[in-house]
Amino acid sequence: MATATRSSRRPTHEIKEHLYDWEGKDKKGKIVRGEVRAGGEAVVQATLRRQGILVTKVKKRRLARGRRITDKDIALFTRQMATMMKSGVPLLQAFDIGIKGSGNPSLGRLLNDIRNDVETGSSLSQAFRKHPVHFDQLFCNLVAAGEQAGILDSLLDRLATYKEKILAIKSKIKSALFYPIAVVVVAALVISIMMLFVIPEFKKVFSSFGADLPAPTLIVVAMSDFFVENWYIALALIVALVVGLSMAYKRSEKAQNTMDRLILQFPVIGDVIRKATIARWTRTLSTMFAAGVPLVEALDSVGGAAGNHVYKMATKQIQADVSTGTSLTVAMQAVKVFPTMVVQMVSIGEESGQLDGMLAKVAEFFEREVDDAVAALSQLLEPIIMVFLGTVIGGLVVAMYLPIFKLGAVV
Repeated sequence: MATATRSSRRPTHEIKEHLYDWEGKDKKGKIVRGEVRAGGEAVVQATLRRQGILVTKVKKRRLARGRRITDKDIALFTRQMATMMKSGVPLLQAFDIGIKGSGNPSLGRLLNDIRNDVETGSSLSQAFRKHPVHFDQLFCNLVAAGEQAGILDSLLDRLATYKEKILAIKSKIKSALFYPIAVVVVAALVISIMMLFVIPEFKKVFSSFGADLPAPTLIVVAMSDFFVENWYIALALIVALVVGLSMAYKRSEKAQNTMDRLILQFPVIGDVIRKATIARWTRTLSTMFAAGVPLVEALDSVGGAAGNHVYKMATKQIQADVSTGTSLTVAMQAVKVFPTMVVQMVSIGEESGQLDGMLAKVAEFFEREVDDAVAALSQLLEPIIMVFLGTVIGGLVVAMYLPIFKLGAVV
């Protein structure tokens, strides 16, 4: 079993190592190439000379800038590490393989920094804690628990499964929301183009008719005139609203609670998000509790992982109640954000001493519920969106053609 730390301590001022590509000739005069990790070119040359290689070229490998590191990158890295360590690959060698196999240079640099910290004496959890943007408290706590219990490979496997499940839930929510949002955005663009460019041209044609226009046409023309004169104000208001809400959500706990509560109460979509939130909440608590993390400490990470401020605040209250001796079942009942079925399953888990197993079953149930809800939502939204587009855009088109139909009837 590979461990996350080394028994020997190294000086804190040790030079940071990098990857170097080299080229040279062996004792037989044959050209050989390779790569080596070292603290500098001089170290590379000295190491290769001891191996009987005449070095002709040494070049430090420079990684490209790369794209942003995503949750999917971290999940894939975790799965690779778990697989390699279960196969008996030493920790540092597993990092080397991960760095070489990384398709994202940014991730490669991150893994290289973590590897260097581990090699200089830090534990793996300590090395991860230096990068909180990519490795949250839950991730670091589970790795630390694995190191202390000597089951790091099993904990990494559990972490990888957890991250894959959470990513799947997030992906389903995004797919459920993407279609209606995309349609609304496209509809807004089409309407804006019609108001700014198409309807003014119709207005010029209508002015030559010398007859009264139908009421729907007059309304649409008046809307177009207002839009042409004030489009920049409308755009500024929309941008200000989006930016203002975004900043308020990030900076104000009250705004977060209000917005997330409104989202949960939104028809149809709110129910999907609630089920996804409960699935993440139970999956996270199950993973941490099964890893041996104490319940009160585990609840520290659970609230943030749920992804909804309402459940985050509820988790804080549950944690406070549990820390004073209240059972988890009673604490969950008190916050009134969990369905009766969830509370009953937790109660059975506490009584039978299989809380992690019951929480995992609840998570699986709600993950299936999210699958079904997303499928139903897609079927429900399609006719609603068709009616919406037909009513709005079709109404504008009909309003513009009414004078032409009227003129044709007179002729």
